[in-house]
Amino acid sequence: MFNIQNIHSLTEFKRNANSYIDTIRSTKAPIVLTVNGEAAVVVQDAIAYQSLVDRFQAREVEIREMKLEVLRKEIQVAIDQIKAGEYTEYTEETLTEFCDEIMREGRRDIGLLA
Repeated sequence: MFNIQNIHSLTEFKRNANSYIDTIRSTKAPIVLTVNGEAAVVVQDAIAYQSLVDRFQAREVEIREMKLEVLRKEIQVAIDQIKAGEYTEYTEETLTEFCDEIMREGRRDIGLLA
C-alpha cells in the first residue's frame, strides 16, 4: 500500500505540479492522486517506472521458461511410460466415460459436488 503522505488531490497536484515532480524525481517514490476523494492515478518517476516494468517482464520470462521446463519433464515422463508399456488404450465409449469421471472429480475438488 502507499504511504498516506503520498496521497494528494489532483487539484492540489495541478496547482503545484512542478514541486510534486521535483519531489517524485528526488525520492523516486510514487504519489497517488485522488479525484473526489477516490484514488484515480499514480504518478511515478519515469526511470523508476521503467525499472519496475523491466523487472516485471523479466519475471514473466522466468515463469514462462519454468513452465516450459516442467512441461518438457512431464512429456518425458509420458514418453517413458509409453515406452515401458504403462498406458491404457481407450475406445470411444471408455474414453467418454473416463472424461466424464475426470470432470466429476474436478467438480468435487472445487466444491461443486458433494
